[in-house]
Amino acid sequence: MAEIKPYKPVKLVCGIIFPEEEIRKQAEVRLSEKFGPPDLASPSFPFNYTDYYRPQMGPVLYRSFVSFVRLIQPEELASIKVWTNQLEEDFRQLFRAPARPVNLDPGYLSASALVMATAKAFSHRIPIGQGIYAHLELLFARKGVRLLDWTYPDFQQPGYQEFFLLAREIYLRQLRDRS
Repeated sequence: MAEIKPYKPVKLVCGIIFPEEEIRKQAEVRLSEKFGPPDLASPSFPFNYTDYYRPQMGPVLYRSFVSFVRLIQPEELASIKVWTNQLEEDFRQLFRAPARPVNLDPGYLSASALVMATAKAFSHRIPIGQGIYAHLELLFARKGVRLLDWTYPDFQQPGYQEFFLLAREIYLRQLRDRS
């Protein structure tokens, strides 16, 4: 019988889709209050790969990412996504927005992959609890990032990949320092 071992801790990341810089800043503050200080933040990238969010959020959107110093257990991802969904609702009330002023997409980095949480079911997504699914977004190899058939188009751009590779370097250093 194979020995069951605990999961290695993983690096929490969160994508933030937003129409205004002030909303991004406030989202980062709230995320930091909950998950501790960030160790890396990306620039704000134009989010123009889909019109999916346009009816709820407006025509001009950006996406940024932040990663956090504190490592998490992978099984925490479902409850983190439930919390970020509630934070989105808090922001709707705070900004008195008729729809959605921010979209928060938590996920985690392991040494080998980027996994994002979603509430949307699809054939390649795995249920992880509380109505949340794990979406395998990218794989990491020695020479960089490997895309998958279902990798979102915006995640295929070099700027995103540079952020995730740098966050992965920080994560791997954290694991070495723990040993």
